Amino acid sequence: MANNRVGVYVDSMNIVRNGGYGMRYEVLRRFASRNGDEVVRLNAYVALDEERASSDPNYKTTLNFISTLRDLGFKVIEKPIRWFTDDAGRTYGKANADMDMALDIISQSDRLDVVYLLTGDGDFCNVVTMVQNKGCRVELVAFSNVSANLRREVDLFVSGYLIPGLSPTQPPQPTGPRWGEPGSRVRGVCTKYLPDKAYGFLRFIHNLGKLWVTDTRQEDSPYTSVFFMEKDLPGGVYPEDLPSRDHIFEFTLVEGEKGLIASDIILVYQYHS
Repeated sequence: MANNRVGVYVDSMNIVRNGGYGMRYEVLRRFASRNGDEVVRLNAYVALDEERASSDPNYKTTLNFISTLRDLGFKVIEKPIRWFTDDAGRTYGKANADMDMALDIISQSDRLDVVYLLTGDGDFCNVVTMVQNKGCRVELVAFSNVSANLRREVDLFVSGYLIPGLSPTQPPQPTGPRWGEPGSRVRGVCTKYLPDKAYGFLRFIHNLGKLWVTDTRQEDSPYTSVFFMEKDLPGGVYPEDLPSRDHIFEFTLVEGEKGLIASDIILVYQYHS
């Protein structure tokens, strides 16, 4: 029996522009239903250049994207791109879905227990508060350029970079070991660092389980700890800044004698308060 009724609302334009290009919507749907919850609303707000759609064969990628979303059960709200000319004679397009998305969330949340919000736009802070006051839990999934105020306002923020398989690794790995297996590329954060010994531990999500069980020693924890050496940290990352939940690292899992070791570590993104 389902635990909660869930709604997922994706500002596709915002996500694509801010680190989420190539995001896998089927993984997002599995993530939203990971606790046996029932996903009853799946809304994706997509910009559409209607003129190009009818005349430009190269625009098929966008049209195929919309068709794929519908195959996955998403309701696609198409926002026509409107074209404007500034004082310098430059033409630019705008397609703002904020109002539609906000109204849908507020009106539909009466029949939901959990709302998954996918955007980094701080303008949604008031929407989050309104929905929470109606008794609905709001969880945020986003990649880069996420409003610090929005991160603080929601009940839980999960970086999209950390969700297994949600976005491509660098470089993408279409074949080979699966996320979490030795030899695979994963992303995680530093949860412990010992400056006197020049080593620490990274933590990554190995399955879509109970994210609140953060102690990796617990059997039902979805997290795994990985050992790393200070000398293997990428340039621009300073040991005095660790541990940190704001630094998102990507690394290869190597099986050592005493457990997993992180190698080829790169900094994917750093959030700011």
